[in-house]
Amino acid sequence: MNVAADRTRGARRTTPRRGPAAALLSGALVLAVLTGCSNSEPTLPEVTRATSADAGVVQTAPDGVQEITLETGDDYAFTPAAFTVAPGPVRLTVRNTAEQLTHNFLFTEGKGPAQIVEQIPFLGPGDSKTIEFTAGAPGDYPFECSFHLALGQVGTMTVSAP
Repeated sequence: MNVAADRTRGARRTTPRRGPAAALLSGALVLAVLTGCSNSEPTLPEVTRATSADAGVVQTAPDGVQEITLETGDDYAFTPAAFTVAPGPVRLTVRNTAEQLTHNFLFTEGKGPAQIVEQIPFLGPGDSKTIEFTAGAPGDYPFECSFHLALGQVGTMTVSAP
C-alpha cells in the first residue's frame, strides 16, 4: 500500500483564510471601481482665494494686442475659467498666487479648432509668465494645468466669430 496515496486520499483541501484586512481592501477596491464608472461631468474646483480686479478682463494694448490675465493659486482653479477674445494677436499672462502649488498652462492638444502650441511649462508660487499667440479660427479652445488635470484644473478660451 502506498502511504503517500493514503495521506492525500483522506486529506481535505483548504484555502487560506483571509482576514478582515483583506475583506476591507476588497470592498474598497469594488467601491473605487464603481465610483469611477460615473457618467456625470466632473465638478470644477471652487476658487477659494481673492482675485485681482484685472483677472479675466480682456483689454486692447496700445500695440493692438488683446491682453488678458488669468490667476491660479492653491485651489486647483483658473480665474476666470472661461474668457472670450476676438481673432487676432493675444498676450496671455498667468499669475500664480499660490503659496505652495506649482502650475503650468497649455492649450489641450487636439481639442480646439486649431492648435495653439505656446505654453507656460512651469509656474512656481508667486510667478507670473506671459505667452503671445494668434487666435485664429473661431470656436472653443480648452486649456489646462497638466499637473492638476485630474483635479479639474481646466478652462476654455472662446474665439468669437469675426
